[in-house]
Amino acid sequence: MKHIKRGDKVRKAVFPVAGMGSRFLPATKANPKEMMPVVDKPLIQYAVEEAVEAGITEMIFVTGRTKRSIADHFDKAYELEHQLEQRGKKELLEIAQNVVPKGVSCTYIRQNEALGLGHAVAVTSHLVGDEPFAVILADDLIHHKKGAVKQMVEVFDYYKSSVIAVQKVEGPEISAYGVISGKEQSDHVHLIDNIVEKPAFEDAPSDMGVTGRYVFTPQIFEHLANLKPGAGGELQLTDAIQTLLKAEQVLAYEYQGIRYDCGSKMGLLKANIELGLEHHEIGEELRQYLADELPNKL
Repeated sequence: MKHIKRGDKVRKAVFPVAGMGSRFLPATKANPKEMMPVVDKPLIQYAVEEAVEAGITEMIFVTGRTKRSIADHFDKAYELEHQLEQRGKKELLEIAQNVVPKGVSCTYIRQNEALGLGHAVAVTSHLVGDEPFAVILADDLIHHKKGAVKQMVEVFDYYKSSVIAVQKVEGPEISAYGVISGKEQSDHVHLIDNIVEKPAFEDAPSDMGVTGRYVFTPQIFEHLANLKPGAGGELQLTDAIQTLLKAEQVLAYEYQGIRYDCGSKMGLLKANIELGLEHHEIGEELRQYLADELPNKL
């Protein structure tokens, strides 16, 4: 077993993007939900940009059917770039060329069966190897001046322990989350002693729900390899975390930022409105529209 050293940096991120996206049919019949736009960028690009900000340079996408457009999005578009250059549209050319910053690589691996999030992460073991890595769910768009992954990598760099993103969830909604319990280690950091996948409201061990950001030591792969089907008959990442925390310290981090659940229609609409209000091109026009036109339709 490899032990994490002080010099070990988080250089790789896994993006599980093989889900069906059935809640957005018919929009997702032939297109991935991760390519749904928020203003002018797809969800998966927000996730990759968050990883890049955290110093991550190797992006690993776990894909499935109908996901080719994700690879196309992060590929070089020679014809598009040529046309933009010929037409003198330098600003748009720069946007197209910087979808993947220089020095960042993208690798794609198929998850041939929908066996759960735990399985999706497990199939990347040979690509991640013996180093710490992040797992980022593009459905969860977390908006903050300093990205959630960068915040978590800083926690990892200090403690050299796996870090799970959590937020406080009020009321019965907690039953839709993985839920942790533990002791406060420092400001916003908790030492986890238990984690449960989607408990009934009355059985939830706390109000701390797990959200779609993780930083793991490579030891998680040993626990993923021994998983048995859990909730929903799937291989649950939560179950692997439960056994990992019995072997080593695992932390929960209350990140700073606003989370939009873009796996739901309402969450995606909220993200478009609120990030649209901050957008340099349309922010003022959208604000004026909401102030002048929307009240008459409510």
